[in-house]
Parts: sequence; structure tokens; C-alpha cells
Amino acid sequence: MKVGLIILLILHAFIHFAGFAKAFELKEFKELALPISKPWGLVWLLAGILFLVYALAFGFHHHYAWLIGFMAILTSQFLIFYFWKDARFGTLLNVVLFSVVICAFGEHIFERRVAVDKDSMLTNSTSNSSSVIMEQNLSTFPEPVRKWILRCGVLKQQDIRYGKITQHAFMKLKPDQENWYEATAIQYTFINTPAFIWTVDMKLNSMVWFRGCDKYINGEGSMLIKANALIPIVNSHGDKLTEGTIQRYLGEMVWFPTLAGSPNITWQGIDSLSAKATMTFMGVSGSGTFYFNQEGDFVKFVALRYKDTEKVSKRFPWVLTVNRYREFEGIRIPSDMNATWKLDSGDFTWLKLVIEDLNYQ
Repeated sequence: MKVGLIILLILHAFIHFAGFAKAFELKEFKELALPISKPWGLVWLLAGILFLVYALAFGFHHHYAWLIGFMAILTSQFLIFYFWKDARFGTLLNVVLFSVVICAFGEHIFERRVAVDKDSMLTNSTSNSSSVIMEQNLSTFPEPVRKWILRCGVLKQQDIRYGKITQHAFMKLKPDQENWYEATAIQYTFINTPAFIWTVDMKLNSMVWFRGCDKYINGEGSMLIKANALIPIVNSHGDKLTEGTIQRYLGEMVWFPTLAGSPNITWQGIDSLSAKATMTFMGVSGSGTFYFNQEGDFVKFVALRYKDTEKVSKRFPWVLTVNRYREFEGIRIPSDMNATWKLDSGDFTWLKLVIEDLNYQ
């Protein structure tokens, strides 16, 4: 689709160059019966150049490609209205291109909002780590957690302020859905002042996609989903979502093991292979149980979590399971995981996620 659009833009540009060529008597075009003066010829030239620049900016994913495209379409449509008899059929193409520009504008606004939130989280994050786990303090953790801390190697990498995770995922929106939707996601997780922001790009088909953003900032959770980065589909917040967001943050501790020593988190041993963690921040708490194997690897996380934010919504077990492990910057973490809701109607595995890259900062 991208290559096709670039070809279309180039062809549209050369159609405008025809108006310039006629005005300066470089070539005659039977399709352009109306006379074109040289000043108007320069406007035709400008429109063509704008479309070529837009094609280039679009191809290289420039942040302001949408703005160049808007100026090109505006100039082109002005010419079409003025030379309506000869150029009216160009309106259809401009309408198609305008829909692309509008979606790109929505993407730009979406990304700007994410950047503002990320910068705010970075500003709020303290530079001095309060989550450092010292070897002499390991005795304060339940036995399976202590074994996991040693197993994952976090004692080698303590000074972590935040991390950036690049993910490749397959998702389902409802239990009876047969096919998986492919998605890519980027997440920033902050350690000392609890916060994260997760953005996902999920393709439904070549014409429709979803842009989503889950975040936890200033002690509040929220979820935003937009069709084609433009039309709001979901915009949720509230106490139930905040509690669930804390539980998610807890479960994702396995990617940032230094969080185990956070003063906001308390541990309670259950047996030799499991322990319960509770995080309390800004007056809201969330809990979940971590399960480990004999070697000390994390294998499962279970939390009773609200599935939605309705008044009558119920808690259901939300389960994270591990398929594969990988080492990033000296820390062994689960790199291939599934997320499953255990509903009254049966298990609903809605997410298969692979970590492609993780950078600790």
C-alpha cells in the first residue's frame, strides 16, 4: 500500500507539471483545453513539487509529511476549482489523498501526546534508585523471590531508572475470534516513581488499524484506543482500571527485577515456589501471586483483576505464563509470554507477546 501511494503521488505530481508545461508552451495537452497563463503555470508547478516532496516525506516517515500533503492537496484543489472544466476529475484523487493525510495527522497528534506523557514520567522519575537490592538484604525476601533474584542476575545491574521495551505481539479482541491480529508495541517503564506508557499499533487489514495507549502516571491508570489513530473507540479511566494497571505493573516486574526491592511493594511468602506481592502507591493497591520453578525461574503470575470498568464488572483471574527466556544486558527475563483471562465461559488467551529488545537506562 505504501509503495502504491508513493507511485500515485508521483503520477499526480506529473499531471500538475502538465499545466506548467502548457503555460510555458513546452508541450501541448489536448486534455487541457482552457488557456493557462504563465503565473497560473507556476502554481501548477508548485503543486507538482509539493506532491513530489510529500511522496519523499511520506516514504521516509517524516513527522510533518501530513502538513506537506495538506498544502499539496489544498493547492491542487484550488487549481481544480479554477480550471474545473479540464481538471474536475482530479477531485476524486485529492479526496483519497486527503483521507490519508487526515489519518497521518491523527498519528502525529497521538505520538505527540505520548511524547508529552513520556517526558512527564521522565521528569517525575527520581535519579537516585530506591529499589536497589543489596546481597546482604536478600534475607528480607521470601525464599522463592530470593532464588529468582539470584537466578535472573539483577544484582549485576542495579542502577536502572527506566527501560524501553520493543515488542511483537498477536492479539485477539474477543474470545470467539478465530484469527490473530498482528501488532507491534513500545513500552517505557519507570522504576523509582512507578509509571509506564505502552503504545501499540495493531493492523486489522490494509485499510483499518488501531493505535492504543495504556499508561500509569501520577498514580492513575488509563486506556485509549483510536481507529486509524483518529476515531476514539475506547477512552477509559477510573479506580478499577487503576487497580488493574497496578497489577499489570506488578506482573511486568519480571522484566525489571530491581522493582522487587521497591518500597512500594511488600512480599508475602506462600510456599517454596510462590509468593504474593502487593503494591500500594498514592492510596491505591494491587496484588498478584508469582510462581517459580525449582531452578528459580519465574513461570506464572496470577492476579484477580477487573476485566472492564463497568459498575457491575467482576474480577477474573488474569494469568501471565512464560514460553521462553532471554538475556538482555546481563539480566535473564521471560521474553515470550501469553496473557489469559480465566472467564466463566472458559480461558481466553488474548495476547501472545515476544520481547524483541529491552534497553535499561
